[in-house]
Amino acid sequence: MQPHEELAENLGRALRLGSEALARWRALGAQASPGAMDGLRESFIEALRRLSAEPGRLEEAGRELEARLLALWREPPAQPPRGDRRYRAPAWNDNPWLDLLRHTHHAGAEWLQQVVERAPGLEPHTARQARFFARQLTEALAPANHPLLNPEVLRTTLLTRGANLVRGMERLREDVERGGGQLVPRMVAPGAFQLGVDLAATPGHVVHEAPLFQLIQYTPTTPSVYRRPLVIIPPWINKYYVLDLRPENSFVRWAVERGYTVFLLSWVNPDERCAEVDLEDYLLQGLVPALDAVERATGEREVLALGYCSGGTLLAAALAYQAARGEQRIHRATLLATQVDFSEPGDLGLFVDARQLEHLEARMRQRGYLEGPALMSTFNLLRAGDLFWSFAVDSWLLGREPPPLDFLYWNSDPTRMAARAHATYLRSLYLRNQLVLPGALSFGGVPLDLRRIHVPLYVLAAREDHIAPARSVYQVTRHVSGPVRFVLAGSGHVAGIIHPPPGRYGYQSHEEPGGPASFDAWCEGARAHPGSWWTDWDAWLAPHAGEPTAPRPPSAYLEPAPGRYVRVRAMPE
Repeated sequence: MQPHEELAENLGRALRLGSEALARWRALGAQASPGAMDGLRESFIEALRRLSAEPGRLEEAGRELEARLLALWREPPAQPPRGDRRYRAPAWNDNPWLDLLRHTHHAGAEWLQQVVERAPGLEPHTARQARFFARQLTEALAPANHPLLNPEVLRTTLLTRGANLVRGMERLREDVERGGGQLVPRMVAPGAFQLGVDLAATPGHVVHEAPLFQLIQYTPTTPSVYRRPLVIIPPWINKYYVLDLRPENSFVRWAVERGYTVFLLSWVNPDERCAEVDLEDYLLQGLVPALDAVERATGEREVLALGYCSGGTLLAAALAYQAARGEQRIHRATLLATQVDFSEPGDLGLFVDARQLEHLEARMRQRGYLEGPALMSTFNLLRAGDLFWSFAVDSWLLGREPPPLDFLYWNSDPTRMAARAHATYLRSLYLRNQLVLPGALSFGGVPLDLRRIHVPLYVLAAREDHIAPARSVYQVTRHVSGPVRFVLAGSGHVAGIIHPPPGRYGYQSHEEPGGPASFDAWCEGARAHPGSWWTDWDAWLAPHAGEPTAPRPPSAYLEPAPGRYVRVRAMPE
């Protein structure tokens, strides 16, 4: 077969496979309930409707776009945001027409986002939703996503005679089935990692099991350990092993090597049996019995506790709960990338309003949980260029195998959300911000008041966090009564947390007692440090971890770590 004949045959096959995949996607989508973007699309359409009702504003917007485009010819354009792997091919910079195309798209995307956000008469929340939808729309229309405009795709297609597109469309069809109608590009090849072997492999055992969680106790490796155990509460919206990835970047392994007796809650991956599990159950049937199990295993009633993301929110609620009951079980607490005040929740707040929650709750009632791919897609939308389109181009257009990265494997292993608990979390915290309103939220009939928390806190935020913005995380310092050490790490929600020594991003701290009244004031007086925040945290915690004692390895246990619960997948690998 001649090269041009092979190319033509492969292009025809890719077109057929792509058409089949899109037809299947439409069929699966038609069976599904409204998705996360539906409410934002309505806000975008409302912004366009209001703009169209005022021709003068449209004319002004048109002149502004014209000026932006003319400016591209008159002066060197500003570079689009760095780090977008779709534009890694040298031709995007070397070819003047491609360079102009990229910058024209960037200028138009910024213009559209600003125009819809300034549409007359929009409520601020609606205006931000319209801008976010415009951002997603322009991300989808980026020239790098088009096979006839992307020089890397064109070059690869000619070199492989179209085999890349055949592979890509086969993967698109697989991804449609994996996502159950959600378009979720594969980030890691199947079988790239194995839990208990090269991820979640820190030695330990499951020492307690309940319907909502398994409790893992890790095997000590030091001649002596601190008396007070360390209990880690990971988020229930992700698998716990983000804290126990490969040995070289495992926070769990590092803490064990520092002499802490580490326990960790591995949450169940909810199914229809968990439909009525509520938010308070994660405390009353989760953390509280876990603390009891830790006491039975070690004889220690007082522990050190660390919560990450929603696990940290639960820990803050637990501190208020124990304060109201006059208990002192948690001696010192660490909150990583944790929001307790949701007045400034970042872009995730765009998906939470009364109208969208009604649709979401109706969707969850059908099954008793929110599907894992749905939540994963929402998180990926917050950084669509990095977490969706770059993988879509690599997989569906270039036909490449994704890299074997531990973080991406974890990111592709989502959990389901119990219907009632997720609804309460969104309504009571994101929508009504009740955790910071004294007595507005009760767990087990106990009113929660963060002002009664006197336990010393170590609070860590990440500078580029798009899920728990640093400004929002800082607000906890204004609601508790005990001493707080606030530290700002570099990078984002995961890379800023999973940052082992020697560390590449550094961190910042502020030594003023009590801390400044605002996040901006804190940043002005903060001092930068090289290295990892892990060592700063250890220096803060170790003097209060209790005197050295003999190691306490797991004695009675149910199964080796990582246990059964974490292995349950919400979508095929």
